[in-house]
Amino acid sequence: MPIYLPEVTPSSAESLTPREIVSELDKYIVGQHKAKRAVAIALRNRLRRQKLPPDMAEEVAPKNILMIGPTGVGKTEIARRLARLTRSPFLKVEASKFTEVGYVGRDVESIVRDLVGLAVDMVREEMLALVREKARQHAEERLLDLLLPPSPGVADESEATEHRDVANRTRDRFREQLREGRLDHRTVELEVRERSTPMFEVVSGSSLEEIDINVKEMLPGIFQGRSKKRRLRVPEAFDHLCREEEQKLVDMETVSRSAVERVEQAGIVFLDELDKVAGREGGHGPDVSREGVQRDLLPIVEGTTVNTKWGMVRTDHILFIAAGAFHVSKPSDLIPELQGRFPIRVELEALGREDFVRILTEPRNALIRQYVALLGTEGVDLQFDRAAVERIADFAALVNERTENIGARRLHTVMERLLDEVSFDAPQLSGTSITIDEPYVNRMLAEIVKSDDLSRYVL
Repeated sequence: MPIYLPEVTPSSAESLTPREIVSELDKYIVGQHKAKRAVAIALRNRLRRQKLPPDMAEEVAPKNILMIGPTGVGKTEIARRLARLTRSPFLKVEASKFTEVGYVGRDVESIVRDLVGLAVDMVREEMLALVREKARQHAEERLLDLLLPPSPGVADESEATEHRDVANRTRDRFREQLREGRLDHRTVELEVRERSTPMFEVVSGSSLEEIDINVKEMLPGIFQGRSKKRRLRVPEAFDHLCREEEQKLVDMETVSRSAVERVEQAGIVFLDELDKVAGREGGHGPDVSREGVQRDLLPIVEGTTVNTKWGMVRTDHILFIAAGAFHVSKPSDLIPELQGRFPIRVELEALGREDFVRILTEPRNALIRQYVALLGTEGVDLQFDRAAVERIADFAALVNERTENIGARRLHTVMERLLDEVSFDAPQLSGTSITIDEPYVNRMLAEIVKSDDLSRYVL
């Protein structure tokens, strides 16, 4: 899994002030200043904690955050961007996926297991990046060994020295040709290990997450696969050898230890839809286990030790950011113990027409910039005038008002509908310039927005 590249380097992330953190978040998320301030302070407190003496640092608990607001206002994006900013392991989960023990559903401890799995991938990719150049050098030497015939044995000392000099000059010529791509047409024979995937029967009702048995150690032959020789072209053989050398140079035990430590000290879990499990005991049907889910979540949020295949992981200092619309239920409907584990609460504001105009144009990943770049790959010069942007925002706000308010996500459906014709005909429009103006927006959207029935199904 590719590592998320941070917007700033890790060393500079440690020196970011809360004001600078908010400024970084402003580049991607419009508004919601209170929520940005809350996560900025939480992150700064984490950095402050790392500078404390170990005995004091152990006592400082993370200040978990509860975000309250409708869908599509930026709750998830704030948490995700915060994690990217600090290169922290980040996991988004929906509370509604979990159930009390004894019911069908996921075990809450899988949150920690999944988070460590992501951290292992992240750390491994970082270490691979460090050894990549060395691995390429080793792979190049192995490939040259395959391309060049072995030197014949010579008894005489002077002849042996001469043969070595000739062999070295030949090897240097081949190395130069290999780097210039002049040997790409040639093939070499490589021993390739085939990956086998055995099938196992799982007893109904059991959970794989609860099985703490390393099957690979018990049955190593099944998972190692068989080796067979294959003829590969030089570029494919080089890539294969590079991967092999990278794996040799990366110590997975070190990766696992680093990943566990990173999760314990810098992990962030975004717990979405917490309001869906905010019911109290006494419900019926699917609601019966809601309070049970809260009680199962409590030790994870409060601080416990979870057994994973990478080792024991403590959750005491993982930052939990919970979110929910809380339209039907209220934060006070959560069990008191869980409420107490989210001391910081921020309310996010619903987005309106002016916010939509800013979302379309201001962030680095603004929707209009995305569409301009996408169609630019087809040779189409797409432009939007200001009146068109404001009209798009009007329509999005109007549909949100008349139907379900899904916040900024409404802009995605509106933009797709608006650019339907241009996107379809783009290959034939290469080399042309298209300006989206207010009359064009009205022609594409006005009739749909005018009809409530069409709005519900199309936008």
